[in-house]
Amino acid sequence: MKRKVYERYKPSGVEWLGEIPEHWAIRRLKYCTTLTNVKVDGGESDLPYTGLEHIESWTGKRTAPSDGSPNDGQASAHRTGDVLFGKLRPYLAKVHVAEEDGICSGELLVLRSKTMLQTFLRDYLLNPDFISTVDSSTYGAKMPRANWDFIGNMATLVPPAEEQQAISAFLDRETSRIDELIAKKQRQIEILQEKRSALISHVVTKGLDPDVKMKDSGIEWLGEIPEHWGAIRFKFLLDEPLQYGANESAEYDETAWPRYVRITDINENGNLREETFKSLPEDIAQPYLLRDGDLLLARSGATVGKTFLYLKSWGRAAYAGYLIRARLEHKCMLPTFCSYFCRSNNYWDWLKSSFIQATIQNVSAERYANMVVPRPPIDEQQAIMAFLDRETSHIDELTEKVKKSIDLLREYRTALISAAVTGKINVREEAPAS
Repeated sequence: MKRKVYERYKPSGVEWLGEIPEHWAIRRLKYCTTLTNVKVDGGESDLPYTGLEHIESWTGKRTAPSDGSPNDGQASAHRTGDVLFGKLRPYLAKVHVAEEDGICSGELLVLRSKTMLQTFLRDYLLNPDFISTVDSSTYGAKMPRANWDFIGNMATLVPPAEEQQAISAFLDRETSRIDELIAKKQRQIEILQEKRSALISHVVTKGLDPDVKMKDSGIEWLGEIPEHWGAIRFKFLLDEPLQYGANESAEYDETAWPRYVRITDINENGNLREETFKSLPEDIAQPYLLRDGDLLLARSGATVGKTFLYLKSWGRAAYAGYLIRARLEHKCMLPTFCSYFCRSNNYWDWLKSSFIQATIQNVSAERYANMVVPRPPIDEQQAIMAFLDRETSHIDELTEKVKKSIDLLREYRTALISAAVTGKINVREEAPAS
C-alpha cells in the first residue's frame, strides 16, 4: 500500500533524519523529557520491578509480568506513563511505556515526557536510526552502555499534539495487525515442530510398517514396539563405555588446534555455531578427540539431554566436561538412528523421569548407560533414517519459509514506525479502525 506524504518538507540538519515535515519542530531530547533519577533500594520496595529481561526488543512490549528485584539491590523509581529506555546494549532496543508505578533496573533510563505523547515518544525512540546512533556512542567492550549526556542531546522530532495522537493511533492499530500475523505464523512453527517431533517419535518406536505385529516393550515411557525389535540398555549398544569430556576452560581460538565443543556451541538444530569457536592444545585434546558418528549428550543444566551427532566434515574436535560421549557399535546401532531417537518425545519422557535433583538438573553417564533404546534390525534403521531425513527436511524447509516471513513482517513493522515518526509518510487522514 502506497501511503501519502506531506506537501512540504524542510531540511532537518541531521543526517539520519533527512528532510522532515515543514511544520514539525526539532529539539534535543533533554528539552522534550525529564530524566528522573530517583534511586531506591529494590530489595526493600514492594513496587513491581521491571528489568531489561522483561522488555521485548523493538516492540516496546513486556515479555513477562513485573516481578523479581534487581540483582544488586539498586533500582530507579518510575511512574505510570514514564518511558523506560535501555542504555545497556542499546542495539537491543528495549523501550517501554510504564503501565503502573514501579521500580526498574538502573540500566533503564526513566524519561518523563514534557511535550510529547508517551506512546509517540516510545515509537520515536524505537526508530532504528535513533537506536543505531545511540549504539555508536557506547563505551565498554563486554557491557556496552550509552550515557544520558549523549542520548539527551539527540535530535527529536515534535509534531503538533493532535498529530502525535493520530500517528500513535495509526501505529497502535497497524502494529497490532502485524503482531497478530506474527503470532499466527509463530503458531504455525509450533505446529510444524510438534508434527516433526510426533513423526520422529512414531517412526523410531513403531517403524514404517503400519501392519507390523506389536509387543509390549515392558517400559512405560517406550510403550509398544514391533515384535521383532529389541529394547536394549544403551550401554550394550556401545563400542566403548560412556566418557565424560575435558574439564578445561575455553581460552584458545587457535584454528589449527582441535575445536573445543561445549554445550553452548550446539544450536537448536544440532549443528555447531561458528561464532563460538574455541580450541584446545593438541596434547590436552588428544584423549577427547571425536570420531565420525560419536554422539554427545548434555548431562546438566538447562540444556540437559540435548544431543549432537559429530561428523568428521566438521573438522577435528574434542569435547567439554559437561558433555558425555557415546561411541556406538555400528553393527548394533547406527549413530543417525540413535540421534533421531534422542529427539523423540519418548526420549524426553525418559529424561524427565531421570533427573537427579540437586542445585541443577543432571543426568549421569550411569543413568544414560541404563536408558532403554529400541533397536530395529540394521536394514530397518537405514530405511527409517532415509525416511526421516526426507520428511524432516521437508518440514524444516517449511519452517524456514515461515521464519523468513516473520522476519519480513518484523522489518516492515520497524520500517513503518520509523516512517511515521519521522514524517516520511502522512497518516493523519487514514481511516480509524472499525
